[in-house]
Amino acid sequence: DLEAISTMLGRAKDAEEWKKRAERRGANVQKYFWDAQRGFFFDYNIDRNERSTYEYITTFYPLWAGAATKEQAAAVMKNVGKLEQPGGLVMSPYETEGQWDFPYAWAPTQLVAIEGMRKYGFNSDADRISYNFISMVAENFRHDGTIREKYNATTRSSETAVKAGYNINVVGFGWTNAVFLVFLHDLPQAMVEKLAEEQLHAMAN
Repeated sequence: DLEAISTMLGRAKDAEEWKKRAERRGANVQKYFWDAQRGFFFDYNIDRNERSTYEYITTFYPLWAGAATKEQAAAVMKNVGKLEQPGGLVMSPYETEGQWDFPYAWAPTQLVAIEGMRKYGFNSDADRISYNFISMVAENFRHDGTIREKYNATTRSSETAVKAGYNINVVGFGWTNAVFLVFLHDLPQAMVEKLAEEQLHAMAN
């Protein structure tokens, strides 16, 4: 937060400027991105001067940024079922054969969405979805010893069938490792223990 940093450095004039910019940005989020009828934040096409209607995981980004009202956050959460799958949140509900659409779940967007939920008090939803994501990652690691760039959230597997974009599901991936640890840290202890028990039971069988 540049306003907070400027304040810490004793730069009051800079802090005020960053505060004004943040307020303008927040107002523009409300004006251009929010669709009250659909309960989604959408992208905005500045060339066509129109709001998109393409439902996407980025609807959670204003929650993460603290730019949504409590009512808007609640409306977004009413639509979480459009994106939630057994392995977390898919990018969109549209199956386009692109890697940034259904049925794929990517760690960075899971993190932004989950942190947005927690910021507005939707902790039980955040716990459930983050648990499903990391249990999927753990399950696949148990099968082949790898951590992947993205996962199929419907089948809870690392199998991909991408025609738009590169079709290799890259191994090793830092952001998946990092998000796994963040989610594990933020889960209630009972859910952490449940995950460990599930993995130990699966290994024993």
